[in-house]
Amino acid sequence: MHDAMRATYLDYNATTPLRPEARQAVLAALDRPGNASSVHSFGRKARRMVEDGRDAVAALAGAQTAQVVFTAGGTEANNMALRAARRGVLASAGEHDSVLRACAAAIAPLRPDGVVDLAQLVCLLEGESRPDLVSVMLANNETGVIQPVAEAARMAHDRGAILHCDAIQAAGKIPVDFAALGADSMSLSAHKLGGPQGVGALILREGLRIDPLLRGGGQERNRRAGTENVAAIAGFGAAARAALRDLDAGPELAALRDDLERQVLALAPDAVIHGAGALRLPNTSCFGVPGLTAETLVMALDLSGVAVGAGSACSSGKVAPSHVLRAMGVGETGAAEAIRVSLGWASGAQDVACFIAAWQACLDRRGNVTRAAG
Repeated sequence: MHDAMRATYLDYNATTPLRPEARQAVLAALDRPGNASSVHSFGRKARRMVEDGRDAVAALAGAQTAQVVFTAGGTEANNMALRAARRGVLASAGEHDSVLRACAAAIAPLRPDGVVDLAQLVCLLEGESRPDLVSVMLANNETGVIQPVAEAARMAHDRGAILHCDAIQAAGKIPVDFAALGADSMSLSAHKLGGPQGVGALILREGLRIDPLLRGGGQERNRRAGTENVAAIAGFGAAARAALRDLDAGPELAALRDDLERQVLALAPDAVIHGAGALRLPNTSCFGVPGLTAETLVMALDLSGVAVGAGSACSSGKVAPSHVLRAMGVGETGAAEAIRVSLGWASGAQDVACFIAAWQACLDRRGNVTRAAG
């Protein structure tokens, strides 16, 4: 087996390898004692690292520094944002489980291309329950499909509702502008863009009041209690600066993704690329082949040294049919056959070549099994 094949990581949407800049920032912060709430010199240095991280995250998100609230990750940020609802939450069917399971939501369906059905969203907004918070993610974590958040925000505001945007997969892959989107809140996660795991952020529109999930010492302007994770925030900030710097690499990633899909289809013409008819993140491809389950493919590719995903990475290690694909009208069998290949800041043509070699081996085994069965 080729040495490079043993280290082909193509699951960036699950978690992104730590960027060197983030690693350096984390280690530097760990070497410095000090609570960011302390007034002595050690505390002031820790506070400076937190605020530098806040500045960088705000710049990446197109937000004001004061709008950034640090959390323990994207799940907490989503859960916190939903607390702004008073009457109820209307979520798109493609939302992450940290939204769908956090509230008894009305669900706006997806079109077959993976884009939220805005006409149905309006009908639900004007329905009997009249939800006052809409949650629409900026880009889907499984298909990469980019959603019409600005239009959804206008529709929500026109009907007296606010809009939360889960931008966790989008940030660092495409330009994100909190103000231009018109969202009232937005969630981010460091480990999706090359920062450490266990730290995220919630961006809040000025004047939006949300009941804190955690109460205590009044950190984060009384919006999220608990001693700030200085090292993780420093790493988040460093990753955000690097991701903002590297945004112009999007076309290169898209070219790699498109080349991978062309080769996938050349080897398996019956493969189905999910979301291919919509605008997608440049790094994400979700596809399946009839007769090959995602679980089988993920394990076979892993044995060949290639790491890919199947569905969301937050499902306790289970490979289950994707609720996103089911919402797009894909049958249960087709949804159970889909894998996700996601590239990132360290990906190159060699990674695509290693994947295609492993993919060919999977298809060859399928052919051998089919011939033996015949």
